[in-house]
Amino acid sequence: MDALDRLAEPGLDLLGRVDTLLAAGAPEGHRLWPLLRRMQVLPGAAVREFLDLHPAPLTGAGHAVRRLVRGYDDTCAMLADPVAWSGPAAGAYDEARAALLRHLDEGPESLVGRLESTAGYADALADWVEGSRLTLARALADVLRSAEAVTVHAATRAGADAGRLGAHAAAEIAVRVLGVLGVAYDGAETLLRQWAPSLAETTWREQATGPYRHGGTTRIGH
Repeated sequence: MDALDRLAEPGLDLLGRVDTLLAAGAPEGHRLWPLLRRMQVLPGAAVREFLDLHPAPLTGAGHAVRRLVRGYDDTCAMLADPVAWSGPAAGAYDEARAALLRHLDEGPESLVGRLESTAGYADALADWVEGSRLTLARALADVLRSAEAVTVHAATRAGADAGRLGAHAAAEIAVRVLGVLGVAYDGAETLLRQWAPSLAETTWREQATGPYRHGGTTRIGH
């Protein structure tokens, strides 16, 4: 359990009240409006969804992918063993083996390279989730002890008589929470743009030539 989990219950209670007040309409011309148009969600609902994001599953996924690399290493070690035979078939086998080794583990576009990139991306996302949860927890801690929180509680208890003061306080809290989430989502999009080239599907990079190459594949023997 992290700081965000510990603040979830009081935070969601406050933000549920904020959502209730804002459902009747945010103050005209308030700086909240651009955030609402961009995020398309009220702060209580947004935080409730964000609470489901945890870094541990992503970290575990990175470890699982790295374990797959060991299997590829074992396969490459077997392919690298020299063969004790010669002739045209042996030459064709050497060409096919070299092409397969390149495809499996030579550079970032190989299968191993893509696995390592996938693991790195999972780690980067885990760091993003952890950092974003901490930042959101700090924002919730701030709004929970703010004067606006007191106003929102009083306004929702007053029901229909909440008035403009309650709506303004709710909008101020919403700006602080949605602003943090907006920055967090920007960070996630930046990560995707940065990692996308390294996560693209790899293609067969065969470079074998000679009489045993036919129709885009390497044929060993006839």
